[in-house]
Parts: sequence; C-alpha cells; structure tokens
Amino acid sequence: MASRIRSMTGYASVSRELPQGTLTLELRSVNNRFLDLQFRMPEDARACEPLMRERIAARIARGKVECRVALGASGQGQAALAVDERALGALLAAAAQVQQFAPGARALSVADILRWPGVAAGQSLSGETLRDALLALCDQALAEFVASREREGARLAEFLLERARAIAGIVETVRPRIPELLAAQRERMQQRLAESGVAADPDRLAQELVLYAARIDVEEELSRLEAHIAELRGTLERGGTTGKRLDFLMQEFNRESNTLGSKSVDTSTSRAAIELKVLVEQMREQVQNIE
Repeated sequence: MASRIRSMTGYASVSRELPQGTLTLELRSVNNRFLDLQFRMPEDARACEPLMRERIAARIARGKVECRVALGASGQGQAALAVDERALGALLAAAAQVQQFAPGARALSVADILRWPGVAAGQSLSGETLRDALLALCDQALAEFVASREREGARLAEFLLERARAIAGIVETVRPRIPELLAAQRERMQQRLAESGVAADPDRLAQELVLYAARIDVEEELSRLEAHIAELRGTLERGGTTGKRLDFLMQEFNRESNTLGSKSVDTSTSRAAIELKVLVEQMREQVQNIE
C-alpha cells in the first residue's frame, strides 16, 4: 500500500496521569528543508532525549519539529513532601555549631529548613519509570502527529490535482490555436501581397510561413506540460516523502509556462499563459508544505 502524502505542518498533544503529577508530551511542526528536532523538557527527562529523537526521526523525514515535555501538578493536588532525615540532621547540627560561635544569630524557622536544598522534596519519578512513561507517550503522540500531517497532506494533494486538471484544460485550449494562427498568418500575407500588387512567390511565402510556424510552435511545451501533469499525478498516487521531487517538478512547470508566454502572438494564448503561471505559482506555494 502506498504511503500517504504528508504536510510538514502538524500538531499532537497527549497526557498521562501519574502519582507524581500529569506528564504531558506535545509535538508541533512547521516547514523546513530538512528534519530539525528541538526538545524542551525538564532536566530529569534529558536522558530520554536520544531515544525519543530516534523514534521521531524514524517516522518524520522533514520539518522543524518541536517536542515539549512537562510534568505538572496532579489533579488531586500537590504531591506530598518527603523529608530527608539525614540532610535535616546535618543541617540542624551545622546550625547548632554556628549558634555556639554566634549566640545572637537568628535560629532557623521551619520554612527556612524546608527550603534548604536536599532537606525536603516532592515525590519524583525514577529514571526507569520516567523513561517508560515518556517513550509510551512519544509513540502515542507520534501516531496522532503523523495522522494530522496525513490529513493535511490529503487536502494539499487534492489542491494540486485540481490545479493540474486546470492546466490540462489550458493545454487542450491552446493546442488547436496553432494551426488556426498559421492559417490566419498565411491569409494576412497573401492579402498584403495582393494589396501591394506584387506577385506572390510560392517558395518565399512557404519559407516565411515555416519561419513563423517555428516561432510560434509550442507543441513541444504543451507535450512537456502533459508529461509533467502525468508525473505529478503519479507522484501523488505513490505518496511518501515527495516534497523535494514535487518542488523540482514545479520548476519544470514554470519553465514551460514562461516559454509558452514568450512564444505567444495572440491575445487568447497570452491569457492562457498568464493563467498557467498563476496556477503554477499556486501549486508551488503549496508544495512548500509537503514533506
């Protein structure tokens, strides 16, 4: 089964309630030429970053992806404080020794003691528990994140196919105009010769028409446009990581539209070339969003 087209814009947020609080993992991304992973997380979770980076890189090919991890207070209130008796004893012993040498020093209050580093701390996650919880959340967030990018990618693919159908319509409109323009040019040349009273030289007339035909001939450009449309449809159907390929294809579309405009010798073909350039530019802008 072919992979789906994905946008580089996506978002997912998942949470899990733990005795120590609510663990939340958030993924968001915007466009980028390559994969750029950025992590914002508590220091306690930094040890999990390499494993999370590996998981994300295995599923995401392009985009600037930000991963946020937070451990908030539980819905049941703040976690209970645990007092480290050894640290407390060492602090009180040090305070008593200070007071022996400085009897006028202010005694420690309960608040001072609880604020002292190492004396009191909330319940914390062990390294293994935190790792397991984070990796499970990462997998869950990635599934939702990829799904959101695929939904947006489906909309982008339909947008491109709609423009491709419009371009195919322009090709069908312009192609019959070339023989009509040649016939009109032959008629004009013959009329001018007749008005000037100069006898027409069939060979010279044919030569002039050949030169004119070469100047306005866009059959090659129209054929290439049809080939590019077929390639666009095939690429979208195959899916997967196609952004760079589609970006190159847009350059080819743009080249043909420029040539078509430069060879135009009548108003209808000029209008068609302008409309073609507008459609190609619309496609190019949206292709920048595809992974």
